[in-house]
Amino acid sequence: MFYLLYSHFAQGDPSGMMHYVPFLNLVKYLTFRTGMALVTAQIVIGLMGSRFIDWMRAKQGRGQPIRKDGIERHIIEKAGTPTMGGFMILAGLSVGTLLWADLKNLYVWVVLFVTMGFGVLGFLDDYAKVTKQTSAGVSSQAKLVIQFLIAGIAVVILMRFGAHPANEPATLSTSVAFPVLKNALINLGWFYIAFGAITIAGFSNAVNLTDGLDGLAIVPVMIASAAFGVISYVVGNFVFAQYLQVHFVPGVGELAPFCGAMIGAGLGFLWYNAPPAKIFMGDTGSLALGGALGTMAVAAKHEIVLGIVGGLFVIEALSVMIQVGYFKISGGKRIFLMAPIHHHFEKLGWKESTVVIRFWIVSFVLALVGLATLKLR
Repeated sequence: MFYLLYSHFAQGDPSGMMHYVPFLNLVKYLTFRTGMALVTAQIVIGLMGSRFIDWMRAKQGRGQPIRKDGIERHIIEKAGTPTMGGFMILAGLSVGTLLWADLKNLYVWVVLFVTMGFGVLGFLDDYAKVTKQTSAGVSSQAKLVIQFLIAGIAVVILMRFGAHPANEPATLSTSVAFPVLKNALINLGWFYIAFGAITIAGFSNAVNLTDGLDGLAIVPVMIASAAFGVISYVVGNFVFAQYLQVHFVPGVGELAPFCGAMIGAGLGFLWYNAPPAKIFMGDTGSLALGGALGTMAVAAKHEIVLGIVGGLFVIEALSVMIQVGYFKISGGKRIFLMAPIHHHFEKLGWKESTVVIRFWIVSFVLALVGLATLKLR
């Protein structure tokens, strides 16, 4: 909103009166708006704070149901903790973005569309679990269909209406770029819709699977958001894109304020989600945040780099797939003591805080590796 105000006054003030409004001059800088989006999102969640948590606890009664076949101490320690804390995250994220991003930018609206769409789906799932007091909410088949539908629409919009720079291949919007290899592109044509949808929906579910311990998912989400804030800024800036020899995507830099808002919302939520958590983000938050990261990767043409930056989420998802697959093939045997893999380490005797902090470290290192691919060409 503020950027639109700046654009309006800048165009309607050829006499230079804009110099007397320092605030509006600052708004033209993407870095300033990214920082303010971060602060705004954090303030919104701070204002919601304990009152929202108390209200959710009163409404939900017994809170999020805890797996009976899970970690034994979780049944006692986490019982009664309310869920749907994703509402707080989405509130801060949306306010921060709408106030500080360029609302004429296509990429901002596409990412918001996926984020809020997945958030609504996550809310329906959380609501079903809380009201029925069961770990089964919306059926997995129905969730996947809705996720692929929302993601597919977003990919088609990006393919059809995304910016097509003159100095880039005409097929960039339907191609997959590879890190390190500066000119390597694989044009998938219309099959890119399926590839993009799998990237978005798959990463959404990967974040959802990671959200099993207090603070475990939200910090890696913030780390990945920071990484993609840098990637979006670089890819959307012609000078930087040329210097680093990455594919230039005009306008995608405007996702930086969105990333800033996501970091601010994550920081605000972590205040209440740090061990012992006062509230869980639930599917309302995890599906939405994962979908947002996946959509940004598709928009910035860094889908494979997402697998590096968000490698922790990939590992968590793979641990579940390997466990389920091996269980079926072997007739009931398991590779991990429990999946997702963070529960495996708990079963080995690691304290919850140890698992969480070490996984944060892994996430940070992988994000640095992902960012390093910008320079390695």
